[in-house]
Amino acid sequence: MNTTDVRAVVTGIGSCLPPDVVTNDDLSRVLDTTHDWIFSRTGIAERRAVRPGTSTGDLGTAAGAAALESAGRRDCDLVLLATTTPDQRCPATAPQIAARLGLAGVPAFDLSAVCSGFVYGLSVAGAMIGAGSYESVLLIGAETYSTIVDPADRGTAVLFGDGAAAVVLERGLPGTPGELLHVELGSDGAGADLIAIPGGGSRAPHLAADSAARYFRMDGREVYAQAVAAMTRSARSVAEAVGWRTEQIDAFVGHQANARILRAVGRRLGLAEERVVCRLAEVGNTAGASIPLALAQAAADDRLSKGDRVLMTAFGGGLTWGSAAMVWSGVQPVQADGPCPV
Repeated sequence: MNTTDVRAVVTGIGSCLPPDVVTNDDLSRVLDTTHDWIFSRTGIAERRAVRPGTSTGDLGTAAGAAALESAGRRDCDLVLLATTTPDQRCPATAPQIAARLGLAGVPAFDLSAVCSGFVYGLSVAGAMIGAGSYESVLLIGAETYSTIVDPADRGTAVLFGDGAAAVVLERGLPGTPGELLHVELGSDGAGADLIAIPGGGSRAPHLAADSAARYFRMDGREVYAQAVAAMTRSARSVAEAVGWRTEQIDAFVGHQANARILRAVGRRLGLAEERVVCRLAEVGNTAGASIPLALAQAAADDRLSKGDRVLMTAFGGGLTWGSAAMVWSGVQPVQADGPCPV
């Protein structure tokens, strides 16, 4: 097959959520908030949280295994993990996931683009397959934000949840259902402080692990404004690049950060509300896992059909953003029973 005729095609999708549910009422017992306050501002009613000792790698391994099962595969040529919450600062978590999946020897690495990580991963996977370097890629988005969010910070504690989802991409021909058509990415490091964990890196190693600097911080109002603008601009650019008119987009899957952001971007794109996929109510903001989790649930709920035009977009720390267009393959999702034990 000539590499000019090669396309990356999604052939499998799987997900994993930890079993423990944290409701808005649960949070209202420890924070100055209420269910109504949280839900009206975010669209979130509950989120999942890992138990002590359960890691991002545990969730990612289960989601990866589920995606391989969905694709009818036992192996792949490359493993990518999009995450903000690796098991350790060093080494990367992806090689450990690969080994646990029986893929020792397969190249594997982490991607760090915060909430845009999955879209960045689609770009990398698509480029690797398109160049002929690999025939199959397992792309995982997995997060355990409960381990980095300050439980006393109402601005972030109510937003984030834990979870993982993964897709398998394989080499295919143009026009094959599941084809990844186009991806565009962007960044602006001048806004790095808007979404950040201040301590622990090489710039501030003196900030002790016991200090508040270890927690994730976000300027919610400024992030809202920039997210709406960047996601709208990026999504519109990708739709134009593949020649899609608004009425031709069957499903818009934005990063699941906040229902207000999703609705605002949908309106700016001229999309009917029923075409905007939102899974925030049940799982909250799962950062790099949010788009594949939303895709998996939409497929499970029969909101996606073979041949549907799917437009994805994300915005996250860095600042980073990106959008992707694909044609849905009709693949059936597999949901793991729970995190894979060590």
